[in-house]
Amino acid sequence: MEYQQVEQKQVHKPMTKLKILKRAIAICIGAVLMAVGLEIFLVPNSVIDGGITGISIMLSHITTLPLGLFIFVLNLPFFFIGKKQIGKTFAISTLFGIIILSIFTALFHPVPAFTENIFLATIFGGIVVGAGVGIVIRYGGALDGTEILAILFNKRLPFSVGEIIMIINVFILGIAGFVFSWDRSMYSIIAYVIATKTIDTVVKGFDESKSIWIITDKHKEVGEAILARLGRGVTYLNGQGAYTEDEKKVIFCIINRLEEAKLNTILEEIDERAFLAVGDIAEVRGGNFKKKNIH
Repeated sequence: MEYQQVEQKQVHKPMTKLKILKRAIAICIGAVLMAVGLEIFLVPNSVIDGGITGISIMLSHITTLPLGLFIFVLNLPFFFIGKKQIGKTFAISTLFGIIILSIFTALFHPVPAFTENIFLATIFGGIVVGAGVGIVIRYGGALDGTEILAILFNKRLPFSVGEIIMIINVFILGIAGFVFSWDRSMYSIIAYVIATKTIDTVVKGFDESKSIWIITDKHKEVGEAILARLGRGVTYLNGQGAYTEDEKKVIFCIINRLEEAKLNTILEEIDERAFLAVGDIAEVRGGNFKKKNIH
């Protein structure tokens, strides 16, 4: 008997026009915010950002050519790399964001600095840049090729993507000491750290959700208490202990960080020996996550 192997290709469902418009507007807003952070806060005070943007700022300072020109030219190769490594949609979103960023850095360049206080410029510049980058990442794009470069190096080096990005940026921010001054290099590190934390906040959201896994012999009482006192739905999963082979019910639910203390109180009252595992969640969608009325 002969067997024919049929290769099934995954059909990529195209995005709706509304989703494309929503993504384009969000990426545009993010790129404009980053341009504001760079040209109105950081660059006039000789403070740089990390990555390709940081290199572009230093080259612009040395050559007096427009910052936007270097941002576009230096990031362009990563558009083609990103298309191959991560996908066409990501690459197009990234190219669109970089074009908007390049245009608006040129438009904002003649605008005077919002403040000449180096400390305030560093803090608010880092926040605004981080917010802009975070919005773009949240909607499927990027404004700097460093991440793509790190993904490529990750395949050849024994370091994680995050570690490679950190090494690259430490090197770039260190060079800033020779181009500008060492105090400006230190301010640049502060701006980079603030921007990184802001990116995390924007991407993960302000109302951080947490996944909860509970193993207890009193699963019914705990589940009913979570539903009644937290207003959160619960799911009972079947589990089995690997050592004891005892059948167990595992409670799974999603809460926000403000409800974690109340959950601990519930477990202390019903079963203080219950196993509890808590994990951070970047995003929750679908299902029935909406909080119910507490009674």
